[in-house]
Amino acid sequence: MLNRIWLGFFLIAFVSCLYQATFGGEPEIVAAAVEASFKAARTSVEIALGLAGLLCFWLGLFHIAERAGLIDKLAWALAPLFRRLMPGVPAGHPAMGSVTMNLAANMLGLDNAATPLGLKAMKDLQSLNPEPETATDAQILFLVLNTSSVTLIPVTIFLYRAQFGAAEPASVFLPILITTMVGTLAGLCMVAWIQKLKLLDRVVLAYAAGIAALMGLVVASVLTAPPELLGVRSAFIGNLLLFAIIVTFLLAGWRRGIDVYDAFITGAKQGFEVAVNLIPFLVAMLVAVAVFRASGAMEALLGAVATGFAWLGANTDFVPALPTAIMKSLSGSGARAMMIETIQTYGVDSFPARVAAIIQGSSETTLYVLAVYFGSVGIRRERHALACGLFADLVAVVVAILVAYWFFH
Repeated sequence: MLNRIWLGFFLIAFVSCLYQATFGGEPEIVAAAVEASFKAARTSVEIALGLAGLLCFWLGLFHIAERAGLIDKLAWALAPLFRRLMPGVPAGHPAMGSVTMNLAANMLGLDNAATPLGLKAMKDLQSLNPEPETATDAQILFLVLNTSSVTLIPVTIFLYRAQFGAAEPASVFLPILITTMVGTLAGLCMVAWIQKLKLLDRVVLAYAAGIAALMGLVVASVLTAPPELLGVRSAFIGNLLLFAIIVTFLLAGWRRGIDVYDAFITGAKQGFEVAVNLIPFLVAMLVAVAVFRASGAMEALLGAVATGFAWLGANTDFVPALPTAIMKSLSGSGARAMMIETIQTYGVDSFPARVAAIIQGSSETTLYVLAVYFGSVGIRRERHALACGLFADLVAVVVAILVAYWFFH
């Protein structure tokens, strides 16, 4: 799928340039498209290297969190909930521990730890599968919760916004948190409805009440501000929570007797490697998107979409962020490139860029996660996994747009 999309960007851009140069009297558009490709390639490297320092910092902190046992504690806290949501998994089975460990790592933003834990969880769940090529109910629920991706610390989004000079990189913190919570709840409810899970169980309701109370407290702290200061208050609370998380990680490591400085350095060494590994993906997608925009094809496409929404009487300021929304379910690198392209075109603190950032930070790449996780254990029939994952993505996109209007418009 991604192969076709990437190739399509270039082919459509070429046809658009050829048409405008031949019939539109704009031969200079071909040179503009080529120049855009060169500029995007240079920009890709600059972005990746610029992120290296920030990645080193956060990967160092996350390594301290791992060694301090914060993932284990969060997994222990979530275990009673998942015993109810996955009744097909026997109590004490290794799958329950690996599932909760993976989701705990995702919540803390520990991508490097989350992926291998997720693959292990899927393998453990596969050991209970009576039909190895068909996904079980537990595997589907696990996959949907991964794709809806509740992330309490969307560090990557903050890093990109900081890299592009955002006045308040964390101003999108609360909008992302609200969006990812609603998207995850939508995916969970859809799976529960299909699988006939008992969400009215006392334990499930207790967890739901606790999460709702926490969210209500955070949101209420923002709503006390005047409407025009919602973004400012969100940034303040987001920065405060981030600083508190940093201190919590350090204190947790210190209490466990860890040499926090040495642990930080060990984790930070991965930062440069991660940044360099980003370069090929950024070059591939940013060049394709840049050529697509320079050819005039993207402007025509977004113009048609904006006209449709305007005809319905809707505000169309969010439309430039839709490429990120469309790409998000298909490709993580593609969605990241779309977000960056929107930031570069409209400005990091523009409304479309904020909408794109919220969308990017509120869900995972459904098709990629499905392919990797199910492919790792040989599952060919995903049943309702894809439909539920895409439904959660759609809900997250709609909520992201609405929340962005609430906070920033």
